[in-house]
Amino acid sequence: MESLEAAIVGGAAAVGFVFFPASPRFVNIKAASKLIAEVPKNVLRVGLIVNMGDRDLIEIVDNLTLDMLQLHGDETPKRALEIKERADLPIIKAIRVAAPSDISRADPYKSLVEKILFDAMPPKDMKQALPGGNAVSFNWNWLGDKKLPYPWMLSGGLNAKNVETAVKTSGASFVDVSSGVEKRPGSKDPVMIKEFLDVISKIEK
Repeated sequence: MESLEAAIVGGAAAVGFVFFPASPRFVNIKAASKLIAEVPKNVLRVGLIVNMGDRDLIEIVDNLTLDMLQLHGDETPKRALEIKERADLPIIKAIRVAAPSDISRADPYKSLVEKILFDAMPPKDMKQALPGGNAVSFNWNWLGDKKLPYPWMLSGGLNAKNVETAVKTSGASFVDVSSGVEKRPGSKDPVMIKEFLDVISKIEK
């Protein structure tokens, strides 16, 4: 609850709730409901899901007040559209990047979802790698060299020390942070959240 409050007070535009059981950041519906109730209407409530089936999807959207869904798995464009229609919510689709050519993997989704999120592909030798939140970055110049014709976000290894450089290098208008404001995986630090958002505030000015 303290980390959620720190994000809201610090001026976060959105807060995320992870519904992926294998993640150390996982929250169940009951816990998420209590947290979401504390989020003011001017802050977007985003549900992060990974290759979720229809039954679990409907249970989440029927029991929680969410504003968007973030698809962080291997969802095809067809599946992304199905989720969007069944949940009746805007969609963020995560694209994992390990090379400049991976940026184009977003193209089939660009007319189907509201935002693309570019995240780093974890190294092949990383043990117990998650779909996201691995504290790994990719070369931000790969985005800075492009003028993408759709809304997008930057993620992957961001923290208070590097986010200003990341934004200026990539040209990102939106950023997503998780591991960069944690003391350990799954344990958010209110102080680190404040530091991160303070840097974002200065960039925006």
